[in-house]
Amino acid sequence: MDASRFVGTEPLPAGSPIDSARLHRYLRANMDGCEGELSIERFRGGQSNPTMLLRFDGKPGLVLRKKPDGKLLPSAHAVDREFRVITALRDTDVPVARARLLCEDESVVGTMFYVMDYVVGRSFWAPSLPEQSAAERRAIYMEMNRVAAVLHNTDYKAVGLESFGKPGDYVRRQVARWTTQYRASETGTIDAMDRLIEWLPGNIPPGRRTSLMHGDFRIDNMLFHPTEPRVLALVDWELSTLGEPMADFAYHMLTWRLPNKPYRGLGDLDIAELGIPDERHYRDAYLRASGQEGVSDRDWYTYLAYSLFRVAGIRQGIMKRVVEGTALSPHAREAGALARPVAELGWQYAELAMKS
Repeated sequence: MDASRFVGTEPLPAGSPIDSARLHRYLRANMDGCEGELSIERFRGGQSNPTMLLRFDGKPGLVLRKKPDGKLLPSAHAVDREFRVITALRDTDVPVARARLLCEDESVVGTMFYVMDYVVGRSFWAPSLPEQSAAERRAIYMEMNRVAAVLHNTDYKAVGLESFGKPGDYVRRQVARWTTQYRASETGTIDAMDRLIEWLPGNIPPGRRTSLMHGDFRIDNMLFHPTEPRVLALVDWELSTLGEPMADFAYHMLTWRLPNKPYRGLGDLDIAELGIPDERHYRDAYLRASGQEGVSDRDWYTYLAYSLFRVAGIRQGIMKRVVEGTALSPHAREAGALARPVAELGWQYAELAMKS
């Protein structure tokens, strides 16, 4: 896969509804540091909330995240929740970009948006980290592991996020939510999704504890220091909430299970040669750092099946936008088309759970 298609920025597409002059007037009237000529570029990659780099006199200064245009599913693309959580985490050990401004006036760029500081760092699209040495890969992975534990150990009540979600019964509520979202975005029948929708509610592991969850914790949602294996900002908080940390971490660890193509996984790569920790070592390091007990094979496979069910629901939402003509990313169709194979893999893990 050509990573250049997903990393960096590109000009806004022709016909973009964003009026740069109107946006510039709004920013100058509501915050400091927005003087100079404004230019706007779109970040490549990502399928959900459009993200733009705002340059002033050619220098990168801010990042804008907005809801997509067009009719949206209820509760989806909640950029106001993203703004709230990164604002709350500003003075914690969880690395985030500094939130600057939330705009609920849809007349400015067409939808609600927020802006945050631009973080200078490295973005890795391929989990195999082909340009790094084995030692660098290991250090980067263990840094991700550390950040996951720090996030899940954060006292969400102390930072004002007690009402950010409902404590307890997280996975059950998420299954119900994503079932509703999936049904609202169906473009065809996926038998594996139907089976998961029937099986998951009766096989959810008992909840362990409530933590702040990122919801999309993966390597390409992190910005690393330009030269050090250190995360400077965890980004894309659209799916964040309060919930079961093992569900958040199991989603992150799908990378070890999925093949390199078309999922950018590690499942068919020699990770020992690459210097990447194996699944058991990586998971156990997280469990120790986050103060959680081990999980049974049945529960672990169920968390994986749930995670894939959720990914399939997200992919189906992308395909719905493709069908309706509101998907902005040129790669949206191929991303949405993965809903079926992801659901089928999820059902395979459900079957493994039943055998455990």
